[in-house]
Amino acid sequence: MDVSSNSCPSPKLHTRLRLWEFADNYVFEPVDGLADLLLSVSRVNGSMNLVEELPQRGPSTNPKVQIVFGIIGVLKLAAGTYFLVITDRDCVGSYLGHAVFKVTGLRFLACNNSLGASAEQKNVDTEFSELLDAAERTIGLYFSYDSNLTVTSQRLHELGEEFKSLPLWRQAEPRFLWNGYLLEPLIENKMHQYLLPVIQGSFQSIHAEVRSEKVNVTLIARRCTRRIGTRMWRRGADPEGYAANFVESEQIMQSKGFTASYVQVRGSMPFLWEQIVDLTYKPSFDVVRVEEASRVLERHFHDLQKKYGAVVGVDLVNTHGGEGRLYERYAKSIEPILSEDIRFVHFDFHKICGHIHFERLSQLYDQIQDYLKKHKYFLLSDKDEKIELQTGTVRTNCVDCLDRTNVTQSMVGRKLLESQLQRIGVFGATDTVSNFQDFDANYKVLWANHGDAISTQYSGTPALKGDFVRYGKRTTQGILNDLWNALARYYLNNFADGTKQDAMDLLQGHYISSVSMDMTAPSKAGLLESCRLAFALIMVTVLFMIMSVRQARNDARHLVLSLMWAGLSMGISRYVKTNGRMFCNRPRFYQSRH
Repeated sequence: MDVSSNSCPSPKLHTRLRLWEFADNYVFEPVDGLADLLLSVSRVNGSMNLVEELPQRGPSTNPKVQIVFGIIGVLKLAAGTYFLVITDRDCVGSYLGHAVFKVTGLRFLACNNSLGASAEQKNVDTEFSELLDAAERTIGLYFSYDSNLTVTSQRLHELGEEFKSLPLWRQAEPRFLWNGYLLEPLIENKMHQYLLPVIQGSFQSIHAEVRSEKVNVTLIARRCTRRIGTRMWRRGADPEGYAANFVESEQIMQSKGFTASYVQVRGSMPFLWEQIVDLTYKPSFDVVRVEEASRVLERHFHDLQKKYGAVVGVDLVNTHGGEGRLYERYAKSIEPILSEDIRFVHFDFHKICGHIHFERLSQLYDQIQDYLKKHKYFLLSDKDEKIELQTGTVRTNCVDCLDRTNVTQSMVGRKLLESQLQRIGVFGATDTVSNFQDFDANYKVLWANHGDAISTQYSGTPALKGDFVRYGKRTTQGILNDLWNALARYYLNNFADGTKQDAMDLLQGHYISSVSMDMTAPSKAGLLESCRLAFALIMVTVLFMIMSVRQARNDARHLVLSLMWAGLSMGISRYVKTNGRMFCNRPRFYQSRH
């Protein structure tokens, strides 16, 4: 489609800026040759305007200078304004012919030099400093100065050239625009050349040669911001139907001039439930407002239908215990809306595959194979002509939507890739990716890295069961890594993720800073003391249990003493279970997530 004659091309985004730190102003000087005007930001109140030149400098003026690669946005707090800038980046590949960068350095620039700030305002700002530090450590951010990373290649093709001529921030899919809230002050001030859209997720590419044909495969993860958060503090869905840990994964294949893509999604079971940390290894699952489950789930699936067409929900959780209760609620809630376009498949991953027999996922594929063939994938010819459209997606979940989910999604992605390569003649009718050793190895690493990135953002550690995705089999080292990562998740979930959750909510505008807000929170020293006490209780419990076993083994006469030790151990365990939440690092603003 030709761009209409009255439309104007959007201004190019600045790719490189020299940041001058004067006493009263920050000045961003473009050094990419795209504009002559400079952006000046007041360090007193964060106001911004375009200027023609740098401030006059006297002999004693010695401003700090550094290169930055974009402004992610502006955060307004009670005692000041903060500009979040990209201090470092790595080029990680290209999307639709344009470079894609990963953010590797972030910095907040404080604009709170007002001498009139009240003590109360300063206290609020101090309380938020810990959250800003956590926010600067945000990982998995990607951007492009020239291409829209927030929408799928099929959607971008459908929208046409006129849509592509809009500024990138106006093209962006709001669900996946990680810095949408932070961009608002820049939009209000019409700073068009500084409006850089950013996604959180993953961007990975591999290049292979198959029978003299070059094959490029790109895997993109786009994390939804609507219910963004950490593993234990964001479960289930909210009343609007937005699910926690909702990630869209798009696999793009390019070869022989053809471009093919397949989109699948993951997300927490879409009804109201939670799992609040309490120092136990696996806190109980609590379904909240059971009477609303069907309505919330229906809203979620109808929203998916609008965006992806048909949906098959693949549920991988256990059929017993706490997970079993979640499965039963899911199955019962989705039953009223099941149809030709909304299907539900339950596959008890642990029961069928155990810890090593992941090849049995073929049983799941047999159940959805007809669905995948019916709803196809997106395919463009070497002349950029549409050959096929993807008309449905697979929505996969386990409890965390990390480990079992990534193994399953990698299987679906592999099957679709093989079908695409057979369609364009790179593969023969019976060829599979595993027939080509180097291609197979690289493809496994591609999906393993994809899963690790999504897992680290949500849980703080790489994905479990990653050795199977990476090597095609379970390994001793992989099992040991899983043990270590499981322990690391326990620590992070109980003693670190509360602050991280608050930082995420702050950056998304889910909590608005106010000087009247009750910001009373435990000090770092108090939190550290709580952690020490919690760990001491746990270690004493373990010690008593070991002693009771040894006493019973060494001398039957000490059986009574052993029972006393065991009873004391059980008492301590009970105390931790009952009072564990008081020791955990809870989000400072935590309310019921629903």
